Amino acid sequence: MTQAASSASSHNRLAMAALIIGGAAIGGSPIFVRLSEVGPMATAFWRVALALIPLVAWSQLRNGSAADRPPERLADYVALVLPGLFLAIDLGAWHLSLTMTSVANATLLANLAPVFVTLAGWLLFRSAVSGIFVAGLATAVAGVVVLKGGPAALDGGDLAGDGIAVVAAMFYAGYILAIGRLRSRFSTNRIMIWSTASAALCMLPMALLTEQSLFPPSGFGWAMLFGLAFVSHAGGQVAITYALAYLPPAFSSLTLLLQPVVAAVLAWILLSEPVGLMQAIGGAIVLTGILIARRG
Repeated sequence: MTQAASSASSHNRLAMAALIIGGAAIGGSPIFVRLSEVGPMATAFWRVALALIPLVAWSQLRNGSAADRPPERLADYVALVLPGLFLAIDLGAWHLSLTMTSVANATLLANLAPVFVTLAGWLLFRSAVSGIFVAGLATAVAGVVVLKGGPAALDGGDLAGDGIAVVAAMFYAGYILAIGRLRSRFSTNRIMIWSTASAALCMLPMALLTEQSLFPPSGFGWAMLFGLAFVSHAGGQVAITYALAYLPPAFSSLTLLLQPVVAAVLAWILLSEPVGLMQAIGGAIVLTGILIARRG
């Protein structure tokens, strides 16, 4: 094996590890949201606003890095802001859907993002999609359906709320694709600062218009918001953004189907929510689907 091939293989393994860690970190976000003492829109705002603290601190520590190319023209600034706009709409739609339809419907439909990433990559960028990858994608999505209680879990939801959850999935797909396109031009930290700041600016008026209070009443409430911001956003999204420099967006988004699996396990450990046979089988199917897609 040549030195270049060995280096590429090493980067791919590191990127895969970062992707899994990032998916797991984001998978913990429902726990922080569940325990938050402010409303869903305010929680979404603090999720991105507080995440700027470690992102900016890390940027200052590595100031002057040769790899951190600054934006040079208007198109660069627009491209850096775009993922944040997508993320803000995704978070807003996701939280809104939770108030309009069942939790099972909202969670399941929002996790259709990998389908939209694959379709958009193929339609817009002519990205190659193998039959093995499609089989893995279908298997993983089926696993999420089983994890959330099977097709019967879709009964009883509000059609408008279901539609908004699908919109959330579409905009999260846009976020993944936009980040993937940027990674060949800008550093992980620069992308994260710009996208996170733009998402916070978009979420603030949404929170002010829809929530009675923006500030949690106790130290515990602030701890949950800092945990959501530092662990799930600053940690999880940075790991995913790094991975997107070396892995295709379609596969990267598919691996993020680990999130509901991680959420179910953490809810079992931390909130004493039972994990039944259906959930265990669904989690195993998701992991199988990801392994199949990896071969494609």
